[in-house]
Amino acid sequence: MGAIWFVTGGARSGKSTFAERLAANSGRLVRYVATMQPEDDELRDRIARHRAQRPEAWETVEAPTHLLDAVRDAPSEACLLLDCLSLWVSNRLLDLGTDEPSLPAIDHLERTLDAEVAAILATARRRAGSTVVVTNEVGGGLVPPYPLGRAYRDLLGRMNQHVSREADRAWLLVSGRALELPPIPEGDQ
Repeated sequence: MGAIWFVTGGARSGKSTFAERLAANSGRLVRYVATMQPEDDELRDRIARHRAQRPEAWETVEAPTHLLDAVRDAPSEACLLLDCLSLWVSNRLLDLGTDEPSLPAIDHLERTLDAEVAAILATARRRAGSTVVVTNEVGGGLVPPYPLGRAYRDLLGRMNQHVSREADRAWLLVSGRALELPPIPEGDQ
């Protein structure tokens, strides 16, 4: 039964670096599942820099919207690093094609994402290798002044809670420092 490790924190807090260390220290082949979409030159350059920094032996799979497929297709023995849930939720939300999604559309997307996250976690549990899930913590700031921002914050917050409840271990990164979060007490899950 594969372990699930959850790594969260703010932007540029050191989440990816910490998660990459966890994966590297697993002693297994690493399958890196990336969710960033190369929408412009700056993002294409960023993706290229990130790829170049990873060990050559690591396999990289681009999965901006089909995260479940990437998890299912990963070798069971590999350590799977999903970086990141935040961009995956954003990509799926932007696929709705509007700056002001309707409440029924948001509700439908939430149910869809919740089911996919449940399937991702169930698949991760059946793997022999660990799965490291990276995400942004977006609930610590102001309420976004526009509907799309509020929808994103709410969706990601719910997905983060779902993964965090199922994780064997969880860390919050602040300014490059990892704080291990305590386990959720029995009965509170």
